[in-house]
Amino acid sequence: MALPRLIPLFVVALVLVTLALGLPSTFAENLKATADTSANTDEWGDDDWGEEEDKQSPFSGFIEIAYGTRTKSNPWVDRNDTLNEARLRLEYSDYFGQLYIGYKGDFTVDDLTWDGPFIDTKTREALVRFSPSENSDLYLGRQVLTWGTGDLLFLNDLFPKDWVSFFAGREMEYLKAPSDALKFSYFNQLANIDLVWTPKFDSDTFIRGERFSYFSPLANDTVAAPPRLSTEEPGSKLDEGELALRVYKNINGNEWALYGYHGYFKTPVAFNPKNGLNYFPKLSSLGASVRGTVQGGIGNMEVVWYQSEDDSDGSDPFIPNSQLRFLSGFERELVTRLTLSLQYYVEWTQDYSALKKYSPLPDKEPEEYRHLITTRLNYRAYQDKLTLSLFVFYSPTDDDYFAMPKVTYRLSDTWSSEIGMHLFGGKDDYTFFGQFEENSSFFARLRYSF
Repeated sequence: MALPRLIPLFVVALVLVTLALGLPSTFAENLKATADTSANTDEWGDDDWGEEEDKQSPFSGFIEIAYGTRTKSNPWVDRNDTLNEARLRLEYSDYFGQLYIGYKGDFTVDDLTWDGPFIDTKTREALVRFSPSENSDLYLGRQVLTWGTGDLLFLNDLFPKDWVSFFAGREMEYLKAPSDALKFSYFNQLANIDLVWTPKFDSDTFIRGERFSYFSPLANDTVAAPPRLSTEEPGSKLDEGELALRVYKNINGNEWALYGYHGYFKTPVAFNPKNGLNYFPKLSSLGASVRGTVQGGIGNMEVVWYQSEDDSDGSDPFIPNSQLRFLSGFERELVTRLTLSLQYYVEWTQDYSALKKYSPLPDKEPEEYRHLITTRLNYRAYQDKLTLSLFVFYSPTDDDYFAMPKVTYRLSDTWSSEIGMHLFGGKDDYTFFGQFEENSSFFARLRYSF
């Protein structure tokens, strides 16, 4: 039964809370003592600079327990649990003169991966930021990067995503995975520029069959681990990394942006028949977006061209074709505290006749124009302590859907909770959302922040 399996996680959570409440303050006191000693020996010290003596602690974090289970049995996966973990987050951020240092680390006990280390340690941020000049910033290290205008639809945002966390029911923050990158930002009156170089390719955390089953075109059936999906990674040479560019400017209250990317598809959507492994084919993209006020709400449009570098004519059935993708969205408050947002999205696959001709499963390929509509409803009540939300993806061409109803309640300044469901469905078991129908689930989380 699920409840007994949760008991060890509650015990671990209590231990982590104790550590969380004691460690930061002790460490901060030691750090402050060291800083005070250094200040006393500094011959250039000046007590009249007017700095605040009671500086807020640079340490923060949270402790969270989370559980998720499928709404029905999945014949391809042994366990019904999709989430069963206790998590400690430690955060540190502070300035040392003009130098900013940021750290975010997660220490997780995950019942679904207890065959590995007892406590899984992951760094979400280990960042140094400084300004080489008055109108530029440089970010070095592990960081979470994002841009674009879509709501859970990513066109020009080709930074890594964690789809396992998203489908499992972890907090929405974890959909964005970190990158080990260098980001340079330059600001001027003509336009602002962001340039991101990722020396070693950072892929999405994609579905491998360990927690969730999926449709495999090679097997022509739904599959799950074992074995998990094996992949061939890009090389680690400097010219095999990723480069992303954004040029943006606010004109008359509208945010305009141009984008460029050179790297790889973020999931292993290609297959090498020689070694039997999936791999990440090369990808280049160019795009643009605009966002601004429209008819009492906020509207946005975004477009991107994906150039599949390894299959320019679409004749290789094991490599995805080039695509043109377009997004249009609108958000408005209908009545006080009730917000509605709508999005229309389309993927136009190029060289579609060649795709159908050479595909081993031509009847299971998506339509040339794949359409997707999203709807988000948010309602806030009780002084914003309670939030009711519903997000729905629906594809009229695939005839499938993904619905996410969710209730969030803030019990106090430190305690918060969330419950929700992930509901998949579709006419066929090989479409984007239809393949996950057996993975529909319920999840709940309880968090204490400090």
